[in-house]
Amino acid sequence: MFVVSLSLVVASGLTHAIWSLFTKRSRNKSVFLWAIVMVTTVGLFPYLVRELWITPLSLQAYGLLLLSACLQSIYALLLAKTYNMGDLSQVYPIMRGTSTLFIPIVSVLFLRETLSVYGWMGLLCMVIGFLWLSGIIGRKQTSAGTVKPFLMALCVGLCTTCYVFVDRLNLQHVSAITLLEVTNIGFMAGLTPIVLRSKQIGIEWKMNAKIILLGAILNPGSYLLFLFAMTYAPVAHISPIREIGTVFATILGIVVLKERQGKLRIICSIFILIGILIISFFG
Repeated sequence: MFVVSLSLVVASGLTHAIWSLFTKRSRNKSVFLWAIVMVTTVGLFPYLVRELWITPLSLQAYGLLLLSACLQSIYALLLAKTYNMGDLSQVYPIMRGTSTLFIPIVSVLFLRETLSVYGWMGLLCMVIGFLWLSGIIGRKQTSAGTVKPFLMALCVGLCTTCYVFVDRLNLQHVSAITLLEVTNIGFMAGLTPIVLRSKQIGIEWKMNAKIILLGAILNPGSYLLFLFAMTYAPVAHISPIREIGTVFATILGIVVLKERQGKLRIICSIFILIGILIISFFG
């Protein structure tokens, strides 16, 4: 059964990388992201209304849901801007790896937890990969054009870290599907003013209708594959493996989008993945 679980979690990482590739290739990143999430949001809205009607929540629970939606709004804005600024092969590994990097650091500094020698080795692998991707090391001159996407990707990763913690609390009060719908609403709310001002919804649909519909399937489908994988193996064993998507996204950016520094970025993404696996299994 572990082989089945492993196959599902690798597929989850691949599908996440693919819809991220679609986003990077889109004409207007904000409109495209808004469109693929809108399809799922409309479909799940009746389920949200039904659950909240049958199971009323406390004010504290509603407050946590609102906080999650607000964090998703910020995440959506940062994500669209990051894909406008940086290459997929540069920003994706950083966005995906940031939470794994910062959670152990915060735990050591503020929660009095400790890391094993392997844990520190994993952190070192991730830091090396991050700095290489940023252009801070390995180049004679570092321009703002290379560092800004790196910093934006870090912000996306930090935002992801925050909403993961909040969502863990929300799952004590609502189902995963309801939480997904609430976060989708927050995601759309963050992008809606920009999307309306752009007046490009029709253009994006005309140019990328099939890709938008496929992205609307792959976006939630990636997480559903991961949920199915958890029925066959412990989450602690398979969750780190999902981050193989960092390597997939890097390869897609280089092969499909013809992004530069191909060999270096693949090596960096592998360094980050190794760091994630070491921290998760041995840290």
